[in-house]
Amino acid sequence: MSDRPDGKRGDRAPAALGFDPNSVLVREPGVLLDPRFLAAMRGELEIELGPEQAVLTLMQIGFIQGLYDAWRAVSEEPTSGIAHTPPLAMRFATFLPEPGVGALEIAGTWPEQTEFRALEDPSLVAPHPACHLSAGYTSGWLSGTLDADILALEVRCGALGDGECRFVAREEFAWRGCDEPRAQALLDEIPFDAIRTLVKSHVAEGTRAVARSIDANAACVHIWDTVMVIPFTDGDEALHAVELIGRDPATRNVSVLVVDLAHAVIDEAFGALVLEQILSAAERHDVETLFASVSPLSERVIAELDRQPLWTHKDLPQAIAAAFQIAASQRSFV
Repeated sequence: MSDRPDGKRGDRAPAALGFDPNSVLVREPGVLLDPRFLAAMRGELEIELGPEQAVLTLMQIGFIQGLYDAWRAVSEEPTSGIAHTPPLAMRFATFLPEPGVGALEIAGTWPEQTEFRALEDPSLVAPHPACHLSAGYTSGWLSGTLDADILALEVRCGALGDGECRFVAREEFAWRGCDEPRAQALLDEIPFDAIRTLVKSHVAEGTRAVARSIDANAACVHIWDTVMVIPFTDGDEALHAVELIGRDPATRNVSVLVVDLAHAVIDEAFGALVLEQILSAAERHDVETLFASVSPLSERVIAELDRQPLWTHKDLPQAIAAAFQIAASQRSFV
């Protein structure tokens, strides 16, 4: 973990994390798996922090998740029969030593373009690459698996009109030795040592073992400080998730609940009853409820519920954005 091939560190001052290191964003796998949730989180960070700081925060969050997954992968016994593949698809194309430096240069792509697809309007051409969380995750993954300080920089992006999202990764001292302003700026803001210390503490405490067991294709509960999002794929599980409010430490700040009804058809018997119970449970905890992605086949049943959500949105990202705005307005009156 050195700045230079001779093992001596440079004189840089340690950077600080741009967010609460204990935030649920650090532990939430859904930000890498679902473009809808990533879009909502990205928009909220830009509103709260501004565009430049949002980029750095996404890079840092991605780095933490990538480093954690890398350490978990390399620490597993080969005979365990369990393969911990990263949730972010990364295709590495070349591993080329940089002439005269002895550092690795790793090129690759993100074939699923998850982050590019999360943009509000992917058809618009952006002035800069957009896959910041992916670049951070790849940096953390490579730093953990190769035991070095490595930064992945996106060089081609769908947001720029390119046909692929491509990155180049180099060790820190190699980036420092070249004329690449974006790399220099990011290296000054990514505290490699601080992040390693944070992830080591999480590994020791086992704080992410449950979250990382979620499959990329599985519906999961998302908790972003004041906002909780639950999928209505199983009524009993959705109700159980709501009943955790106030009992699970991760839900201590939840004040707005979003129920994602995508792909669910609510019947007049069981489905309506569970929604009534969810609304009642949220009300007991002084939590406002929003419904999202309501099917036309469910609209009549929902309209006839005895209890009604505060709001119903057709689009999940819009519902999440509204939830953050409601939560912010609640804080302003406290």
